[in-house]
Amino acid sequence: MSDAPINLNRVRKARARAAKKAQAQANTVAFGRGKGVRAEDERAASRAARDLDGKALETPPYGSDNGDKKP
Repeated sequence: MSDAPINLNRVRKARARAAKKAQAQANTVAFGRGKGVRAEDERAASRAARDLDGKALETPPYGSDNGDKKP
């Protein structure tokens, strides 16, 4: 046996952290991408939509699918 006493709270917390980390890795494999990757994809999609809207040549005519009525 070792001469130093064992801090049981530290051992218990370390075991809990290891279990959480293992669960997190299993969830990452099961559910896919991380938060940062999802946020980057969302920003890219938003940027693409904004760029596309900015390049529109004219507004759609009245009576199109958006339900506008002729004034």
